[in-house]
Amino acid sequence: MEEHQVELLHSGKVRDVYADGDDLILVASDRVSVYDVVLPTPIPDKGAVLTRLSLWWFEQFADIVPHHVISATDVPPEFAGRAIRCRRLRMVPVECIARGYLTGLGLKEYEKSGSVSGVPLPAGLVEADRLPEPIFTPTTKAPVGEHDEFITYDDVAAEVGAETAEELRRITLAVYRRGAEIAADRGIVIADTKLELGWAPDGSLVLGDEVLTPDSSRFWAADSWQPGRAQFSFDKQFVRDWATGTGWDKRSPAPEVPADVVAATRARYIDVYERLTGLAW
Repeated sequence: MEEHQVELLHSGKVRDVYADGDDLILVASDRVSVYDVVLPTPIPDKGAVLTRLSLWWFEQFADIVPHHVISATDVPPEFAGRAIRCRRLRMVPVECIARGYLTGLGLKEYEKSGSVSGVPLPAGLVEADRLPEPIFTPTTKAPVGEHDEFITYDDVAAEVGAETAEELRRITLAVYRRGAEIAADRGIVIADTKLELGWAPDGSLVLGDEVLTPDSSRFWAADSWQPGRAQFSFDKQFVRDWATGTGWDKRSPAPEVPADVVAATRARYIDVYERLTGLAW
């Protein structure tokens, strides 16, 4: 039997996308990117954790929005465990972000303008404060090497039309609320998350890429959550903080990651997977 060939379409910072007939094979690598730069040191098992966690979440949201997964097992053997076969989508040209807490770039934007993506927030909020209700804070999808910029809901409507903008906001907030509720029962705060949505050939919106993983979301330990300071996080914030602490200028090349930081990061990814899903790694 001849070997089945798939064609590499795109190699991203963390994921590689292959074409296989009409389907796509989405492969999660063990690469880590911080400040839009890929670190030279991989985190073992990271790709498998992201894949498995996304598959679990897609099922939790199936009644809210359809997803792109065709199969988690029908993939080339060399990618087994960290790849999914999925439908091709025409991706929406907007990053769909939901925030329930104030942190990261959202906090910086709030300190500057009192609002995030044009959504006004109460005065006097501090880092890690819970917002009165979750908000939709879209950003641009910047080309590689450039940074995403906050845009308003009206900007999204101008880009994709009012009806689609409304659907993007509805789906993003519904997925975030459901995810945050499930996580809260398991002792985890989901501070914010970024979703990727695309259009299926019939025009319906479909959830793609990854969903509620430590790479696309901020996960905090609920029992130690305390506004006014940085939180214990189960995501790549740990590596981000380490990288910042080295005095690195956030430009390529990034420094090698020491073994103890690699081990601690891997442990956090696995810990959050086990806590959320209730499954042993």
